[in-house]
Amino acid sequence: MHTVLAGGVGAARYLRGALEAFDPNDVTAIVNVGDDVVLHGLNISPDLDTCTYTLAEAIDPARGWGLVDESWQAMAELGRYGGENWFSLGDRDLGTHLFRTQRLQDGANLTEVTAEIAAAWNLRCRLLPVTNDRVETRVTLDTGDEIGFQEYFVRLQHNVPVTAVRFDGVADSLPTVEALAAIRDAEVLVIAPSNPVVSIGPVLAVPGVNAAVEARRNNNVAISPIIGGKALKGPADRMLRELGEESSVVGVARRYRDLAATLIVDEVDAHLIAEIEAVGMRAIAMPTIMSQPGVAAALAEACHHAGVNP
Repeated sequence: MHTVLAGGVGAARYLRGALEAFDPNDVTAIVNVGDDVVLHGLNISPDLDTCTYTLAEAIDPARGWGLVDESWQAMAELGRYGGENWFSLGDRDLGTHLFRTQRLQDGANLTEVTAEIAAAWNLRCRLLPVTNDRVETRVTLDTGDEIGFQEYFVRLQHNVPVTAVRFDGVADSLPTVEALAAIRDAEVLVIAPSNPVVSIGPVLAVPGVNAAVEARRNNNVAISPIIGGKALKGPADRMLRELGEESSVVGVARRYRDLAATLIVDEVDAHLIAEIEAVGMRAIAMPTIMSQPGVAAALAEACHHAGVNP
C-alpha cells in the first residue's frame, strides 16, 4: 500500500500521479482536517474536498479548488442579505457540504461520510480524515489577534504575518483506526509536498500519529514543498520564516528528519543535497513541479522506489 499524508493542492496533485502510477486500490491518503470549518451551519472540509474533486477530475483548474463549471447564485443572494460571503461556496459545491452536514447529524462519522462522497465520485483509492474529532488550526497574527485558519487564508488572503500556530482540540482528539492501520501497513509512506506547518502539522499533531510515522522512518519519503526557497502556492515559505524556521529544502529536512529517511527535492535545489545529508536525510533531486503531464506519476514512482529501497 502507498500511503500519503496529505493536505492542500500539492497533495491532491501528487495523489493524482499516484493513481496513474499504481493500482488506485493500493493508494490511501490520510488527510488534514485542521482546515475544517463550520459556516452557515454547514460542515466544510476543504482539504478532503480538494483531494476528492482533483482525483475525480472535477476540480476547477483555474482556481485550484471547488468544482468546475460552478455558479455562484447562492453566494450572491447571501450578499444581498448582508450575510458573510468571504468564504465562497459554489452552488454545486454546496451539495457536498449539505450532504456531509446531514450525514454527520444523522450520526455517521467523518470517515464514513468521506467514503460515501468518494464512492459517489467513483474513486477507488481511500481518502481518510486523520481523526473524526474536531481539530481547528488557529493562527496568531503579529497584532496579537488569534483567528481561525480560514479567516487567515481566505478572508485575509494570508497576507498578514503570523507569530504562532496551534491546533485547537487536538490534545483531546483520537486518530482513526483506519488512519493508524494505513500508516502501519504501508509499504511506503509519503509526506506530500504540502505546507509543513498547517497541512502536515495538524495531521502529525493528532496523538499517536507522529509516533506511528517515526516508528517506520526508514520506509518513509518526504517531498519538499519549498523549491528554490519559495512555495509554489500559498504561504508555506512565509510561515516558516515567520515562525523562525529556514524557508529552504534544508529547513524542510530539519523538520522531517525524524519522520522520513529520504527527502525528494526539485532539481533547482540539487546543490543543497550535501547540506540535507548533513542534517540526516538522504536526498534525491528530480522534477517536482506537477504542472506538466507525467511529472506527478514519475514523482510517485520515485517515492515508492526510494521507500522500498532506503
